[in-house]
Amino acid sequence: MNAETPFTTPEDVGFDTTKLSNITNYFGSYVEKGKLAGVSTLVARGGKIAHFETVGERDRENSLPMEKDTIFRIYSMSKPITSVALMMLYERGLFQLSHEVYRYIPSFKKLQVWDGGTFDDYKTKPCERAMTIRDLLTHTSGLTYGFMHVHPVDKIYRKSGIEGAATANGMNLEEFCDALADIPLLFSPGTQWSYSVATDVCGRLVEVLSGQPLDKFLQENIFDPLGMVDTGFMVPADKLNRFASNYEKNPQTKEVRLFDPGSEKSTYATPKPFFSGGGGLTSTMTDYWRFCQMFLNGGELDGVRILSPKTVDYMTLNHLPDGKTMPEMDQSAFSETGSEGTGFGLGFSVIIDAAEAQAVTSEGNHSWGGAASTYFWIDPQEDLIGILMTQLMPSRAYPLRPQMQQLVYGALVD
Repeated sequence: MNAETPFTTPEDVGFDTTKLSNITNYFGSYVEKGKLAGVSTLVARGGKIAHFETVGERDRENSLPMEKDTIFRIYSMSKPITSVALMMLYERGLFQLSHEVYRYIPSFKKLQVWDGGTFDDYKTKPCERAMTIRDLLTHTSGLTYGFMHVHPVDKIYRKSGIEGAATANGMNLEEFCDALADIPLLFSPGTQWSYSVATDVCGRLVEVLSGQPLDKFLQENIFDPLGMVDTGFMVPADKLNRFASNYEKNPQTKEVRLFDPGSEKSTYATPKPFFSGGGGLTSTMTDYWRFCQMFLNGGELDGVRILSPKTVDYMTLNHLPDGKTMPEMDQSAFSETGSEGTGFGLGFSVIIDAAEAQAVTSEGNHSWGGAASTYFWIDPQEDLIGILMTQLMPSRAYPLRPQMQQLVYGALVD
């Protein structure tokens, strides 16, 4: 655990202790019923952690307890980190958000849009306009994910080995982007919203603009400065004893079974050439809290400035065209978080209508989740951060995220 982690009592930051303690009991019932192996939850306000508890096991097969320094696969919670990295380079004047992606990834000059057919016999048409960097950050690029299983283009991704964090074939980010350029877009950039590998492309932009591999840039410019001591694209051998196993819920039998062990047999235990900025990182509760606290502080933590306050404010605006919500533009009908009343900023979803979101929360709340049911949110109005970590796929197996928010806001008394 990071030495600088500040703790306080719930009352000192406006929470009811009894109600806040219900979080552990509530998610403990999931563990008791065998729905989850283990859960870790954290709530911070005013820069101090008021609740940080664990329940259950990080490795059910070996009866290893969930602990406060357990390492998790955060999957798409990698996206905000990569988006911050790219915006750090924006602050250096290295690109404009309106710049065409092909300026930096030349193969994207040939991008075309799907125009009917089947996955192995299709037509394409020219894009109405070129894909921009803001399109990537807002998931309005026309890219997709192979695991969607809703469009023939998804199947082309799978056939080509384009699988986000699970991308195989020994590709690096440059080869990944060049392979993407040969696959049609779902739609012309800027016209719809679709969850996608766009943030992996952002990772490649970080490499091109900085002249460094993505893992090195993140380590030197975000992880080391923020004291994120356990975050990276693989789990080293000396930390595998803290790595959680990942589980999956069988949709037919409802059985929860092992998906990826928290051991040397894990896919995260060995280095790979593909650094998935969209879904490849592992992290701990306190590491990710430090990232969130930096963002909530307007880009600074413990005297280390990562971004300017104006950049942070800009990233958390709704950047969807004409102020639309995600459902109004959603091609894929998929995201890692609920989307009613929600727009999208540069790397985060953003609540723009709390009533429409049907959740007790604040407008301006920005958040995202990961495929193994992890979740975080940042609420600037309440100066509040919430983080939930577990390891269960798919992310919509249970409504853990809205339930966590219900419990936290229900405990807020001042």
